[in-house]
Amino acid sequence: MASMCFLSLSQQTVEIINVAVKESWQGKGIGKQLIRHAIDEAKAAGFHTVEIGTGNSSIQQLALYQKCGFRMTSIDHDFFLKH
Repeated sequence: MASMCFLSLSQQTVEIINVAVKESWQGKGIGKQLIRHAIDEAKAAGFHTVEIGTGNSSIQQLALYQKCGFRMTSIDHDFFLKH
C-alpha cells in the first residue's frame, strides 16, 4: 500500500504531504514513482512550485526527496510543536 496527498499553499505553490509506502514495499522505487507522479500532476494543474518536507529524524525520506530533485532550502525548528 502507498499513498500521498497534495496541499495547495497558493495559486502557484503546492506541497506534497503524507507520502507513505508500506514498509514491506519500501526500497522498490514506489516512493520515487509517487513523488514523480505528484510533480507531473502539479505541473499539469498549473502549479509552478512544488514543496515537500520531513522531520529531522527522517534521513531516508530526505535522501529520497533529494533523489527526486528536491533541495533543502530551510529548516523549520519545532515545526511539530507549533502545528
